[in-house]
Amino acid sequence: MSIAEKAIVYATLILADDNVEITADKLEAITKAAGVNIESIYFTLFAKAFEGKDVNELLLNVGSASAAPAAGAVAASADAPAAAEEKKEESDEESDEDMGM
Repeated sequence: MSIAEKAIVYATLILADDNVEITADKLEAITKAAGVNIESIYFTLFAKAFEGKDVNELLLNVGSASAAPAAGAVAASADAPAAAEEKKEESDEESDEDMGM
């Protein structure tokens, strides 16, 4: 991550921490005060990306969204050996039928 990218992310976090609306002008003011030169398009992109969103809430819920699919994967993997065993038994029976037994 470049210095410019880090600076705009930190500026976003500063505004969110102070419960201030994230706008392109405010992001630009913070990064210029820090002495970091950033292309103006990034201020608009970040402002639009976080428009109407609570950054603090996003940060607090980062891990909760991925926990549910992981739990489902564990349950599915627990059933996998039983399913594999059933499939193996079926294939053994089919091979016996093919031989006329």
